Amino acid sequence: MTINRLAAAAMLRLAAQFPAIGITGPRQTGKSTIARSVFPDKKYVTFDDKNLRDFASSNPNDFVAAFPDGAIFDEAQKVPEIFDALKLHIDAGNWTPGKFILTGSSQFRLKKNMSDSMAGRVAFLTLLPFSMGELAGENLLSSMPYLQILQGNYPPLYDKTKQFIAADWYQNYIESYIEKDVNDLINPSNSATFKKFIQICAIYSGQMLSMENIAKELGISAPTVKSWLSILENSYIIHFLYPHSNNLGKSIVKTAKMYFIDTGLLCHLLKIQTVEDLLLSRYKGAIVETFAIAELLKQRLNQGKKTDLYFFRDKYGFEVDALADWETPFAIEIKSTSQTENKMSANVRKYAKLAENKVNTAVFYLGTLTLTINNNLYLAWKDWANFANIAEKRI
Repeated sequence: MTINRLAAAAMLRLAAQFPAIGITGPRQTGKSTIARSVFPDKKYVTFDDKNLRDFASSNPNDFVAAFPDGAIFDEAQKVPEIFDALKLHIDAGNWTPGKFILTGSSQFRLKKNMSDSMAGRVAFLTLLPFSMGELAGENLLSSMPYLQILQGNYPPLYDKTKQFIAADWYQNYIESYIEKDVNDLINPSNSATFKKFIQICAIYSGQMLSMENIAKELGISAPTVKSWLSILENSYIIHFLYPHSNNLGKSIVKTAKMYFIDTGLLCHLLKIQTVEDLLLSRYKGAIVETFAIAELLKQRLNQGKKTDLYFFRDKYGFEVDALADWETPFAIEIKSTSQTENKMSANVRKYAKLAENKVNTAVFYLGTLTLTINNNLYLAWKDWANFANIAEKRI
């Protein structure tokens, strides 16, 4: 079954402007699938085919010229010579919007090669795992938030022809990720340590980042932690939220907060196997917050927009979970409760007052009813994926 991806509209918009589109994102998020779905008339070429790979590597200019109507090049990072050939082809007067679509499973090499060789000629679109809106559109969204959090949103887990068990799939995913994406970026002898590093990072999802603490727990240097965090970020395993740069005083903290992109992977790393485990976990609040932040990221990235998502915290401990610096700015509090209470909005109301009421306020909670109380939007969990549209209608 093919699930309609919300990013398709943004892909068509970008393809109407740029001669090349690079689809980035984590492994197993359906990058090749969406490319073939949105551009069904384009020839599809995968460089997993050794014969094609060898020919393209030895004759990149001739290979590109063999596709006068363009093509989808999958696993493009396996033929780095193709990027200079594409640049020459485009610069030779072949500026045809949407001509070439490039995807690949190794995000480091794909994005670096495209950025280095094709700057100004390529637009990037990041495809994350399914959003709740995409799953709801196919009646695949769980009826319970904690079940959805535990399952995660990676597409293969919703492929009924494969019938994966989530725990087995995530274990294989981690092993494949380290083997294919990471080992050539670190000393292969550090693979076991890197795996432990990912597990330790899971403990810090939804928290202020402390590279020193992670370094001490692993017995490695802070620079190594910084380098490895960059690997996780650039391969879309984690995302950093940075403090918002505003004029509310010099007491604002400068440290970033770290979030995993997918809560299914996060729960697997934390050895949370059942809803009961999740409900009793000391990480429950942070996991729910991670879930909400991921939906906010998808909402923007699926539109081909910058995330423009931040947080606020001062040295006295006053914090707002998320600041959406969007067309309609919002201060957002995230709660792992299904009940609405006035005190839940206390922090965002305080922040709005500090910001001279130039920001709107919202509370993401696990209830089933979206409503507005005293100008504060309380957003039920199934509506998190449609936050921007709902917020616009209620303002």
